[in-house]
Amino acid sequence: MATVTFDGATRIYPGATKPAVDKLDLSIADGEFLVLVGPSGCGKSTSLRMLAGLEEVNEGRIFIGDRDVTDVQPKDRDIAMVFQNYALYPHMTVADNMGFALKIAGLPKDQIRSRVEEAAKILDLEEYLTRKPKALSGGQRQRVAMGRAIVRQPRVFLMDEPLSNLDAKLRVSTRTQIASLQRRLDVTTVYVTHDQTEALTMGDRIAVLKDGLLQQVGTPLEQYDTPANVFVASFIGSPAMNIGTFPIVDGAAQVGDAKLPLTRTTLAAVTPDDDGKIVVGFRPESLDIVTEAAPGAIAVEVDIVEELGSDAFVYGRVPNLDPRASFTSDHVIVRADPRDVPAKGSVVRVTVRPGEQHIFSAATGLRLPA
Repeated sequence: MATVTFDGATRIYPGATKPAVDKLDLSIADGEFLVLVGPSGCGKSTSLRMLAGLEEVNEGRIFIGDRDVTDVQPKDRDIAMVFQNYALYPHMTVADNMGFALKIAGLPKDQIRSRVEEAAKILDLEEYLTRKPKALSGGQRQRVAMGRAIVRQPRVFLMDEPLSNLDAKLRVSTRTQIASLQRRLDVTTVYVTHDQTEALTMGDRIAVLKDGLLQQVGTPLEQYDTPANVFVASFIGSPAMNIGTFPIVDGAAQVGDAKLPLTRTTLAAVTPDDDGKIVVGFRPESLDIVTEAAPGAIAVEVDIVEELGSDAFVYGRVPNLDPRASFTSDHVIVRADPRDVPAKGSVVRVTVRPGEQHIFSAATGLRLPA
């Protein structure tokens, strides 16, 4: 077991004008499952490859435990990596694939067999040990790749989008298996994904990256309840948070015909750079459909209704927006009672539950005090 520390780690690819990863400071606890998440090109896989020793660190340092591994060869870092594409040897059996690294390391055959059988039992692969990869499903192949990492008994597991090649249903079951397996083995794990649902359901903590810069680190609940900026707010949560920029009128955010009151603390944090505007976010599940007479209700013209059985989501538009106002998305999303959904083309009125709106600076995008 080991901690992992990125100390100002920077990677600049040859010919690039800006870093792929810029001064990453991140500490991962012993036995923690940390998820690196963000859109394509944000630097999450580069960060993982720097930790693995597959990418050069141009500035800063990387530690595994108390050991500086910045310039240590990958084979000497005591890590095991699970790739997106499985990378199994097609001519070898499952058992041979799982034990190959141990064979190269010169371990005795009985020890290799013991470790492979133990890992196969953990991963429910015992009956497949004599098969070759072509006779396995995608989920089984991914478990073999996991097994190959487990038998090495590394100090750190590194996983680079291991579920992206699986179908939707298999992804759900496999991510549960991976999270459960990590808890059982208690090995420090760094997991890369662009899927924020995976991040929320699997990680002890989540590190959100954008354009090579670390945006926020925290537990899934912290990221969901108190996003540090507009980007994290828009990225974490499914469906995405409704976010808009609105003028401040009489101490409130003007949203269509409605006004969302702002506290004195919030108003005091507004600066001249905000140009009299503020960014307000509210999640679909933080909205209540109310009667027309309800004070402060926001009108939403219904365009589309998604009925999912246990849930329903209304997609609509807010009429009469001030010319200075805008939403980041084409639609406002409202979670509705699946047994009582509004008709397409109708107008519903919604209010934001107290304490569940998120306020950000229009100039910087940073969270403001409520």
